[in-house]
Amino acid sequence: MAHTKRQEALIKRYSLKGVNKPKLTPKHKTKKAVVLAKTGEHKIKLIRFGDQKSGHNYSAGARQAFKSRHAKNIAKGKSSAAYWADKFLWSSGGRKKSPPKSQKQVYGKK
Repeated sequence: MAHTKRQEALIKRYSLKGVNKPKLTPKHKTKKAVVLAKTGEHKIKLIRFGDQKSGHNYSAGARQAFKSRHAKNIAKGKSSAAYWADKFLWSSGGRKKSPPKSQKQVYGKK
């Protein structure tokens, strides 16, 4: 029963909608999003992921580079930050925000 109380407390503290449901954290100093990941029956872990300073140039080339660079960590599953970044930030059906107009270089284009 202690794990359910801890789970409920973490959901309330970070204003999450539930377990395994990521949320953007625009006011956090360093990380872009947070999720309460649950693996197995009683294992829960609060994971912060995504660099707050990174841009929004999620072109096809940038997605491919991220996935190849972090393939080992993505394969670890729900308990890794790379898995959630891949699923929430870098998936093609993920965030739709376009890069800022001030950005001069577009990754993957020459």
